[in-house]
Order: sequence, then structure tokens, then C-alpha cells
Amino acid sequence: MERLLQFDTEVFLFLNGLHNSSFDFLMYWISTTVVWIPLWLLFVYLLVIEYKKQAIWLILALLVAVSLADSISVNLFKNIFERLRPCHNEEISQLVHIVKDHCGGKYGFVSSHAANAFAIAVFIGQTLKHRFKYILLLSLLWASLVSYSRIYLGVHFPADIIGGAILGSLISWIIWRAIKQKVINNNNS
Repeated sequence: MERLLQFDTEVFLFLNGLHNSSFDFLMYWISTTVVWIPLWLLFVYLLVIEYKKQAIWLILALLVAVSLADSISVNLFKNIFERLRPCHNEEISQLVHIVKDHCGGKYGFVSSHAANAFAIAVFIGQTLKHRFKYILLLSLLWASLVSYSRIYLGVHFPADIIGGAILGSLISWIIWRAIKQKVINNNNS
């Protein structure tokens, strides 16, 4: 386990070390939740266009998926594992590049940004892939970019991101499978 944590730290320091002022601005912007509201509204619009009145159930299911991903990432992971964020880890904090002196809460495993972004990406991708050929791939790339920004900003190790991505994807996939029979299959009949 110690070797794995050491490898995670080394990968983090490499990725976090790839910084410049232009990327500082860009990654801070990418990591800002409010920036993505237009994209989320587009997702809602696409659900409504595709599923009409049934879209309300999909939107509620998506909100449940994101809420669960967010809550579980904090209450069952961060507060249990208590793995310090890189910027709070005294062993490496002097080597960590942070932007705008923002470090976030004390603990980072798992990343809530990654969990939430992947919950959205998987749900939207699965729900709309029959209509939009590349939406699953594009939504996963978006979630990956948001997640990578957290490493760049010095607030998460790669394992935090991977754990959050798995958590959010799994929650979203389970909820999507549960609602798929009721809403999606009924919409196609």
C-alpha cells in the first residue's frame, strides 16, 4: 500500500508540475462549478427534447445520482479515510503548485468534483447515446478534464480522482439502470 501511495504522489507531483500562467487561469476556470451551468442546461434541454414529459423522471434521477455521489464522496470516503489533500500534506506541500491560494477542505479521497462530473457524464451519456452517437465519449472527456483540473490545481491526488470517477460512474449507472426500464423503454414504444 505504501508503494502505491508513493507512486500516486510521484504521478501527482509530475502532473501538478506541468503548469504555467495560462493554464493556471484555464484550469481554475474549468474547475469552477458555476461555469458548467450552461452545459448542464443543455443536457436538460436534450433530455426534454428526447423524452418529453418523461424527462422529469430522468432529471430527478440525475439529481439523485449527483446528490448521492456528492454525499457519499464526503461522508463515506473523505470523512472515513481522512487522506490529506496534496496541498495540506506537510511532506509535499512546498512542492505543490496551487492556484489563487485555494486548497479546499482538509481531506481529498475521493474527489467530489470527479464523482459529480462522472455521475453526470455517465447518466447523460447512457441516456442519450442512442440519439447522439458521441455524447457518452464527449461527456466522459468533459468529466476527465474537470477531474484533471483538480490535480493541476494541487487539491487532489490521481487516486482521489480515480476513486471519485469510479464512485460517480457506479452510482449513476445503477440509477440509470433502475430508471431505464420505466422511462426509456416506455419512451421507445
